Amino acid sequence: MKKELIAFLKDEEGQTSTEYILLVAVVAAVIFKFRKSLEDNLTGLIDGVFGKSQDILKDL
Repeated sequence: MKKELIAFLKDEEGQTSTEYILLVAVVAAVIFKFRKSLEDNLTGLIDGVFGKSQDILKDL
């Protein structure tokens, strides 16, 4: 019984998927926490790109 328990604890086969799940959860939490800031920055970037492209098209 003791040998089986030690062998089970040393087995690292399933840990990689658990680590990836935890990593995804942390990234999702960070994105959720800063979503308003990210949304404002992306909106400003998109508005700037489309504003400049409209100015270029007006000149044609």
